[in-house]
Amino acid sequence: MAALGGLLFGFDTAVINGAIPFFSDYFQLNDTLKGWAVSSALIGCVLGAISIGRPADNFGRRNVLKFLGLLFLFSALGTALATKLWIFIGFRFVGGLAVGGASVLSPMYISEISPAAYRGRLTVTFQLAIVTGILIAFFTDYLLINTGENNWRWMFLSEAIPSLIFFISLFYLDNSPRWLVKMKAHEKALVVILRVDPEAPVDSMLADIKRSINNEIISKNIYLFRKPFLRLILIGIAIGMFNQLTGINVIMYYATDIFRSAGFSTDSAIGQTVIIGLTNLVFTLIAMRVIDHFGRKNLLLTGSLGMTFFLGLFSWAFLNDFFQSFYLLVFLVGFIAFFAFSQGAVIWVLLAEMFPNNIRARGTAIGSFSHWFFNALTTFLFPVMAGGFSGGKGTGYVFLFYTLATLISYFFYKKFIVETKGKSLENLEKETLVT
Repeated sequence: MAALGGLLFGFDTAVINGAIPFFSDYFQLNDTLKGWAVSSALIGCVLGAISIGRPADNFGRRNVLKFLGLLFLFSALGTALATKLWIFIGFRFVGGLAVGGASVLSPMYISEISPAAYRGRLTVTFQLAIVTGILIAFFTDYLLINTGENNWRWMFLSEAIPSLIFFISLFYLDNSPRWLVKMKAHEKALVVILRVDPEAPVDSMLADIKRSINNEIISKNIYLFRKPFLRLILIGIAIGMFNQLTGINVIMYYATDIFRSAGFSTDSAIGQTVIIGLTNLVFTLIAMRVIDHFGRKNLLLTGSLGMTFFLGLFSWAFLNDFFQSFYLLVFLVGFIAFFAFSQGAVIWVLLAEMFPNNIRARGTAIGSFSHWFFNALTTFLFPVMAGGFSGGKGTGYVFLFYTLATLISYFFYKKFIVETKGKSLENLEKETLVT
């Protein structure tokens, strides 16, 4: 149920892909306004991610997720009914606030309620939900493409259904046991732990959680950008940055435009995005099966090398006018497969695990803020940069930059990432603050 926030995350951010050609014509957008229309939601994501930590600590992960469910619903309705660009952008911004908040709270909730031995694969259910949402959005766009001049409105309106399901389902969730301990509700935390894992050593778990959570006065005086937390915060920021400098969300938002710029029809381009979404889902399922066996770090390293290879081929294709549909699709599918198998599955797990209990909400929010900041930046700049060169060369140069950034990320992960598989959050706290 908590992972449904990820489905809405994926749906909300990907549904715009197929809608771009149609609402661009309706609002008569140039390249700059198109970048602004797409990235406006991501500005909301940035603010939603960075501001959600304190409400999550004060009111609980579950209650704040309910509020985000309502924002998803309002955004779907408002965007679909917009008659002016500023109204459209405003409701996309509201949806972005919900996406940014859910990107922090859903994996955090799952991480805090999961047994250590299964935490990796359970937290990856959030990423699985994201890619499922992306695939559903791409397929929905494909199905609605021939519904007339208002097809883009139906595309955005379709998000209202999963938004309502998400909001209702949240009333059936327990509160996070770690948040309950922070609120001194120890008996309720005990009940939740036993409900999730009846064989859990609850006495030792509660003792570890209590030791890792300082009293409220001390918590308010923690400075994240000072030792011993500074190193973890900087690593979290870098994780979010490198995730977006692969160009993953430029593909998720602009794949239709990218294929159209290579000479393919709109129908064909949207159809190919469905294949991309399906690949994303399949390899996320594979990652979910192996993440607690091979570990987070090994997946990151393998994925970085694979993504670098296929990004380089995709860049080469555009720089050399190699616009054959089959090869372009193969290059993108290869990249998506390695991304889903590695960074796509790992980023939210790492951000939910790597920070100590006392700063987890704020630390995860900062890592997610970095993700959304660079997402918004790359999304806004892509149509401007790609349109600055003739013959598709701009797209080639942009993806050449992503190729180099992804290669650099390999060396960063190799040096700075601590393996977290199979370790309790409290033991990880001791290890990461010492490392």
